[in-house]
Amino acid sequence: MKAIERKRFQWQRRKRRVRGSVTGTPERPRLSVFRSNQNIYAQIIDDVRGATLVSASSRDKMLAGDVGYGGNKAAAAKVGAALAVKAKGAGITQVVFDRNGYRYHGRVKELADAARKGGLSF
Repeated sequence: MKAIERKRFQWQRRKRRVRGSVTGTPERPRLSVFRSNQNIYAQIIDDVRGATLVSASSRDKMLAGDVGYGGNKAAAAKVGAALAVKAKGAGITQVVFDRNGYRYHGRVKELADAARKGGLSF
């Protein structure tokens, strides 16, 4: 198995393990994070309905000019703050954090901290 395939397989295994214990409900939806090398994405999901309630990313038109390069911690913090503002507008205050198989470190941590400062509670 090539190194890149092994890394992807291990990430998918971690992702399944986290999702086994984290589920979003209408009262407490799931905040899911995806990070690529160039950008970071976050969405709040109600797993009962299977619907995305709110989303934000470093590629959003609203944030694109402000963020610049989306693959750093500053961009992740701005995405987390924007997500919190949108969530408050939709009446969401409590979420369950789904780190999606990533370590709670770096960009993922910055996004979560900014969302907490914006008013979301995990």
